[in-house]
Amino acid sequence: MITSSLPLVELRSVSKRFSRPAGVAARIAHRLGASAPQGTVHAVEAVDLRVDQSEVVGLVGESGCGKSTLGRMVARILEPTSGERLWKGRPYEEYEHEAARSERLAIQMIFQDPYASLNPRMRVADIVGEAPVVHGLVSRAQRDEYVADTLGRVGLDPSIMRRFPHQFSGGQRSRIGIARALAVRPRFLVCDEAVAALDVSIQAQVLNLFIRLREELGLAYLFISHDLGVIRHVSDAVVVMYLGRVVESAPVAELYAHPNHPYTKALILEVPDVAARRRRYTPIRGEIPSPLAPPTGCHFHPRCPRAFERCRQEAPALREVAPGHASACHLNDS
Repeated sequence: MITSSLPLVELRSVSKRFSRPAGVAARIAHRLGASAPQGTVHAVEAVDLRVDQSEVVGLVGESGCGKSTLGRMVARILEPTSGERLWKGRPYEEYEHEAARSERLAIQMIFQDPYASLNPRMRVADIVGEAPVVHGLVSRAQRDEYVADTLGRVGLDPSIMRRFPHQFSGGQRSRIGIARALAVRPRFLVCDEAVAALDVSIQAQVLNLFIRLREELGLAYLFISHDLGVIRHVSDAVVVMYLGRVVESAPVAELYAHPNHPYTKALILEVPDVAARRRRYTPIRGEIPSPLAPPTGCHFHPRCPRAFERCRQEAPALREVAPGHASACHLNDS
């Protein structure tokens, strides 16, 4: 894991909860005297995270674990319910004034679905060039030349800028989405399942593009994925989430060589390995619990083969088990 005295992005005990309004039946019952509390989704609970300059942190976990919500809070799309977000050591709130516009633009997000994240009524020149013009990075007269340079950087022919998104393949649309993010000269990209919707062969090309852009531009990434093979390929460090909580974090080589948490071990065992012949894959038993009613104690205990009574009663703290390697498991105390 890359370390520096001042992280580029830091989250301190960040949480996010969503309140679900009561349905019609519940409201009627409430009028008749029954209690009708709102359902609260515990999407993210007290997460600490840091990403250093030019570092790639992989955020991994099953669908519904809160990783996309966390990414959207980093990218300012969602506001946290509690906790603190820091950019270069200062709270996000200090960058809300007009003079700090470039710092606000420094964090951009690349979304999962290249079909849904591009406006079908806009040409590529407008999709990529609108934000740089609006924010004063280039003039309208310079826009087309700037868009052409940006498209070339992501491996697209500048001649496509007059076309609409429906005229491209999934891989090309993914590159257009990357170009749109790069157009405002960011230093940090939140990549939310950015290659999940692509064919495997195209995935490799886009992942190699991310690696090249990092080297050329000095970018840092929060790379969100459910695929540990992808995370291993691009990341310096890995953070594992389960039902809104971080259960383990470590440098990528350390985590894959010495996974500590039972959930992390189960995820790694499920990664296909062509060298492991006649290997029997055992999926994690059960389904991820509802964030509306998370289990008491350790959230993973209903599915953990090594759970004991303390796991059902007390939430384990995330603590260091090796240099740079933290895990939240009561088994580390035994």
